[in-house]
Amino acid sequence: MPLVITLLSIVFLLVLITRFKLNPFIALLLAAGFVGIASGMPLVKVVDSIKDGMGGTLGFIAIVLALGTMLGKMMAESGGAERIARTLINRFGEKNVHWAMMFVAFIVGIPVFFQVGFVLLIPLVFTIARQTGVSLVKIGIPLVAGLSIVHGIVPPHPAAMAAVDLFQADVGKTILLSIIVALPSAIIAGPIYGSWISKRVKASISPELASQLAEPKSERDLPSFGITVFTVLLPVLLMLSATVADVTLPKEHTIRQWADFIGSPITSLLIAVIVSFWTLGFNRGFTKDDILKFTNDCLAPTATILLVIGAGGAFNKVLLNSGVGDYIAQLATASAISPIFLGWLIAALIRVATGSATVSMMTAAGIVGPISLQIPGTSPELLVLATGSGSLILSHVNDSGFWLIKEYFNMSVQDTLKTWTMMETILSVVAIILIMGLSYNV
Repeated sequence: MPLVITLLSIVFLLVLITRFKLNPFIALLLAAGFVGIASGMPLVKVVDSIKDGMGGTLGFIAIVLALGTMLGKMMAESGGAERIARTLINRFGEKNVHWAMMFVAFIVGIPVFFQVGFVLLIPLVFTIARQTGVSLVKIGIPLVAGLSIVHGIVPPHPAAMAAVDLFQADVGKTILLSIIVALPSAIIAGPIYGSWISKRVKASISPELASQLAEPKSERDLPSFGITVFTVLLPVLLMLSATVADVTLPKEHTIRQWADFIGSPITSLLIAVIVSFWTLGFNRGFTKDDILKFTNDCLAPTATILLVIGAGGAFNKVLLNSGVGDYIAQLATASAISPIFLGWLIAALIRVATGSATVSMMTAAGIVGPISLQIPGTSPELLVLATGSGSLILSHVNDSGFWLIKEYFNMSVQDTLKTWTMMETILSVVAIILIMGLSYNV
């Protein structure tokens, strides 16, 4: 029965989202309630589990999400993203501009959402394509590959950070392993696949978007490349330093305690945001009122993703408290399937059905989470990466990202499937192959 209840809850969730077009936040709460009631939990405990799960998840992730969004906003308003793009493109040269776009997206994507990074950088893609004559697909696929893989598996992105919390993973180690997995995946799915498919699929700039986005930007005072990269990567460096201290110093050592405090996701992001107020704010001529407006305006769009992640945490808590999670863990322990591959597979199936990377990652983490606590040797860091990479696979017509790419690149549905959908699938498959390889050495 526990397995049947879990399967029914997933089907229930998918039907609510895909068939009835219900908001994922409400759908996840209903699925959590279904699991609790069907498994025989006292009704009061069902409600308490939902409250505890959502509160426990958001207590951490809400702070991280807010700070990360502010850092991304400062980079966008200051022109920092444009500076990184221009510098790398100049260094790589026109012949290798598609490689430059992948690295631009990889760096810019760390503090911003996929959609934000895309809107920031797509005008540059249009401009370069028009000035150099290079195929729009050849430049654009590496851009979205870099943004997508970072958004899916690299902390401090919200879903990845929520999975770190659910799996009780070490954030510094997760970042290090995610970069090891993300770069090769982005290279294969981006510049390599993009160069191949660009000879078979043609895209064009839609006239409406061209008039708004493709015009070369006027020269303006941009922050330096060094200070921009330093500001963006500062939280990552601080989190990695905490991991290094944990490996090299005894637990009671004062330096390790301070490193753990400064390198925690909340503290490191807070430090980076405050630094950005100077490096990308006051230093660029913005006033206190400007910075206040930036930090206020950027928070509203995060409400939906925050609620979905919180509801995912509620679903996870009900699974644990109902005993369903323990049963699945025992079943997985007795079977030959790797929990890491299981996490990827569950996330992939839910992604294909719902179109939401966040919903699929959070649901898969809730189901697979108990396994990591019961199977010795299972790396929680690799579980984070596995569920994240599974959540990227086979984006198609039920994913808003699919239509975003289709419209901006002015492609048919068939060509969007050949480019964007295949690129996402390559990212996911290459990533899980690398993750499974790491699982034998971590």
